[in-house]
Amino acid sequence: MSQAKIYYNPRCSKSRATLKLLQEQGVEVETINYLENPPTSEELDNICQGLGIEPIALIRTKEKRFSELGLSISQPLSREKWFEIMIQNPILIERPIVVYQNKVVLGRPPENVLDILK
Repeated sequence: MSQAKIYYNPRCSKSRATLKLLQEQGVEVETINYLENPPTSEELDNICQGLGIEPIALIRTKEKRFSELGLSISQPLSREKWFEIMIQNPILIERPIVVYQNKVVLGRPPENVLDILK
């Protein structure tokens, strides 16, 4: 079976539950604490493309840091600029993100990962 990659925050209950679910399914998992090792701009672009979303949809807009930066979902920023903001402020990245066999899913709820394991 192929290895899955999970971008997660070990302090997040959804991240822990998603990781546990993957492990229970017998999936080998590479864990990436994205707060310590943020994804690159290219990785974020691939994630957004895999999810079929624009970068703003991957941002935790209710996170305190979002308002501290004076950001707004209606700001006309480029994809690259949103990626730069996420890389510099990884707490803003929605989690957990699972990549498996060129498929991407957001583990909210954790059971979403079952869809990409089929």
